[in-house]
Amino acid sequence: MAGQTIRLNRFIAQAGVCSRRKADFHIDSGDVKVNGQKVYELGVKVDPDRDRVEFQGKHIQVNSEKLYLAFYKPRHVVTTLHDPEDRPCIGDYLKKMKTRVYPVGRLDWDSEGLLILTNDGDYSERVLSPKGAVPKTYKVKISQSLTENQIGKLQRGVSIEGGGRVRVDTIRRLKPPKGDTKVGRSMSTDAQWVEVIISEGKNRQIRKMFEKLRIDVQKLQRVAIGRLKIGTLKPGELRPLNERQVRMSLQGLEEQPQRHFRKTKIQRRTRK
Repeated sequence: MAGQTIRLNRFIAQAGVCSRRKADFHIDSGDVKVNGQKVYELGVKVDPDRDRVEFQGKHIQVNSEKLYLAFYKPRHVVTTLHDPEDRPCIGDYLKKMKTRVYPVGRLDWDSEGLLILTNDGDYSERVLSPKGAVPKTYKVKISQSLTENQIGKLQRGVSIEGGGRVRVDTIRRLKPPKGDTKVGRSMSTDAQWVEVIISEGKNRQIRKMFEKLRIDVQKLQRVAIGRLKIGTLKPGELRPLNERQVRMSLQGLEEQPQRHFRKTKIQRRTRK
């Protein structure tokens, strides 16, 4: 007797391969087989209990145990599990992992900071969905001080190549971190640190927005997703997330952590 069927892209996401959006790309590219036959139709459904699904030649199955990890992506690391150009990638840090996970969203080559790794496709979609508007917080070092007029432009929105009109949710000036070169404020042309919060997350959005103002981004670090902060995590480190932290990563900054919620089973990573 056939079980409950689900869309193929959701099956791939629940197997911990990639997000549903990325799964559609792989289906369209011919990377997926169902019962030995390549499938190109995006809306096809499969029975997880009866159908055999292969991704790039490997048999994949839905994971019943969900895993959530916070990862500090270092600079000059590609946000992929494999890189055809043999550059350092996230997969290099996951070689001892028994459960297959993938990054939720991405940070570009020159950026660093908080990423969440998971095998939960539904969770990934909630974080990335424009409807959910999960805010991401960044500390950004720019080549010169912002004027009030420039701050206003970023808040009202600017048009960027490949991303349409985008805006920051909030932006504020920061004191430079300890050990950083002294930066100027107000009218000087010295570098400045700012905190930027966005909910849209278009490709290289923050860099392109500052480029529009003819300002270079010298350093970009993501420090929070929702209410989940990077904390004391160091570059290259992984940390398992508990239920409360997973919930916090889905919350807007104006929301308070929930005291009561339905329990979900979270798999913890144990050290040997």
